[in-house]
Amino acid sequence: MSFAVPDFVRALLPARFRKTRPRVAVVRLNGAIGAVSPLRPGLSIATVAGSLERAFAMPGAVAVAIVINSPGGAPAQSHLIHRRIRDLAVEKNLPVYAFVEDVAASGGYMIACAADAIVADPTSVVGSIGVVSAGFGFDKLLARIGVERRVHTQGDAKAMLDPFRPEDPADVERLLRIQADVQGLFTGLVTTRRPTLKSGENLFTGAIWTGRQALELGLVDAIGDIRSTLRARFGEGVDLRLIAEAKGSFVARLLRRGAPGGIGLADEAIAAIEERAAWARYGL
Repeated sequence: MSFAVPDFVRALLPARFRKTRPRVAVVRLNGAIGAVSPLRPGLSIATVAGSLERAFAMPGAVAVAIVINSPGGAPAQSHLIHRRIRDLAVEKNLPVYAFVEDVAASGGYMIACAADAIVADPTSVVGSIGVVSAGFGFDKLLARIGVERRVHTQGDAKAMLDPFRPEDPADVERLLRIQADVQGLFTGLVTTRRPTLKSGENLFTGAIWTGRQALELGLVDAIGDIRSTLRARFGEGVDLRLIAEAKGSFVARLLRRGAPGGIGLADEAIAAIEERAAWARYGL
């Protein structure tokens, strides 16, 4: 049975015994992006920055592996995580490999595009390169029960898309312009990071594909898993070092939840429903 010799012990050994195995730092990114609460920590730049910094600062690392399992979420947080990975990769001069598990869709795929190579399982769900906004309209319900909605604003667009008022076509047009701007950034990012995209295919409709289909379209580079891929790349003795996520104690998270402005039980329930709905779009 073999075991890893701690670095501080290795430094005390004679030179002939100091041979080290190639080391790859591994960061797991699981969950919806932006769906963050004390009890349901999702992915945001605040929750993953520490893990990313430790991964790229790991002594002796020859690469960083990002394992992704996310249905997407907030575009801003997705882009911030993508940029942080790219900035650290350039700063530390380390290659980045992304490994897709169940799904890397929408913002999850945006994060995957920060890698120099994307590897997926044959049954992974990949893609959903698009922008979506969803909500409910309750104005007819209020009218039925005899409740009048009163909103007073400074600024015509301040109450845009208020779910308790009839939908205004001008609000919808404004929202579509915002979506188009975000979609332009998303498609430009993918096109820049994925020069092997299959020409003649419109990959920016929000559609999704399996890992094998994504390989044919140039959305991923290979089919495989983290262990076999990195052993083939760096040798059988490659040392995969998982970076533990720092979440804080359960008690600390409860205290944050009860602090002024903290999230309540109703908000927790809504966040859970929204996260479940995000996964459900991909049959998971």
